[in-house]
Amino acid sequence: MAKEYARYLRNNLTDAEQFIWQYLRKRQLSGYKFRRQQTIGKYIVDFVCFERKLIIEIDGGQHAEQVEYDIQRTKWLNTQGFKVLRFWNNEVFQEIDAVIERIAKNFNEPPPHPNPPL
Repeated sequence: MAKEYARYLRNNLTDAEQFIWQYLRKRQLSGYKFRRQQTIGKYIVDFVCFERKLIIEIDGGQHAEQVEYDIQRTKWLNTQGFKVLRFWNNEVFQEIDAVIERIAKNFNEPPPHPNPPL
């Protein structure tokens, strides 16, 4: 079921997702491959680079109303070794250079440890 929904989402990206995808696709960013609307566990993430264990989430207004869900989701993804970067739609449209720079900086950092010390 999730795979079918992910396929639907890939074919129906939001305007902000379409805009940033133009910068992430075809290994344009530091040579790393990103996939869009990818299933990880029970979640579908907007963009993921498996090589660097980096997830990019583009948030619209609905995310202001589901903060706790997003926190739990991010915590679970972190336990799987992924780092999650979140950007608002308006950041993508108005500050794309800063968004791309922030993503690229993460390629120089090691991925998070799936079981961080307490």
